[in-house]
Amino acid sequence: MRPALRWLGLAAAAVLALQLYFVVRIAAMRWVDPQSTAFQRSQAWHLAQGNGAWHWRQQWVDYPQISDNLKRAVIASEDDSFTVHDGVDWDALEKAWQRNAKAEAQVAKQQAAQAARASKLPPAKSSPAAPAKATPVVRAPKVVGGSTITQQLAKNLFLSGERTLLRKGQEFVLTMLLETLLSKQRILEIYLNSAEWGEGIFGAEAAAQHYFRKPASKLSAYEAARLAVMLPRPKYFEKLPNSSYIAGRANVIANRLNNAELP
Repeated sequence: MRPALRWLGLAAAAVLALQLYFVVRIAAMRWVDPQSTAFQRSQAWHLAQGNGAWHWRQQWVDYPQISDNLKRAVIASEDDSFTVHDGVDWDALEKAWQRNAKAEAQVAKQQAAQAARASKLPPAKSSPAAPAKATPVVRAPKVVGGSTITQQLAKNLFLSGERTLLRKGQEFVLTMLLETLLSKQRILEIYLNSAEWGEGIFGAEAAAQHYFRKPASKLSAYEAARLAVMLPRPKYFEKLPNSSYIAGRANVIANRLNNAELP
């Protein structure tokens, strides 16, 4: 019994030490700009492993040097209650759970119907001239989140991309620490300087230069909206510059800029 208690105590001490480390790191971010995030380092590693060479474009710019258009566009697109919630938007989270449950129920219904149809079919006769038609696969729905800007920053700064309850719990703790130790303005500043906008493209300044050949401070409302729309899938949208979805969604976001409240 004593060895088990000893190991339990050591595990608890390790967890506490890790949380204290996070507290110190986040508190330091009041004054010190983070040089990189866990997500950026993992992406750099994957790029280096893939072809032996990789690029990393990022240039930190202070909060006043980022266009208010981009700040408003990101809030309108990603987290429209950013300035008022405590790090977690519980209403958005509840709606996300409901959407996920509905999508999963729909897939389960389709799979059951597919299995029922398959059970009624006669045994297929082998024929070299007419190969059996493959049964379409009903794929699991893509889970939609409800993550706030603060939650996204917590994940990108410190955590891996795995989806487990333990990692989600740590994300929640980090979110609360960010909201407690940093101002909303500082959280948004770090987020905009570390967000991914394409392969090896991190931060608002690098994104503005890459896509529009101008500094982040000069982005128009529509340009800012286009960048905001890219955030959920930046590498995918980087390859689709003429996407009608991006253009349409960007117009929607551009029209909502005045409703987005800045910290």
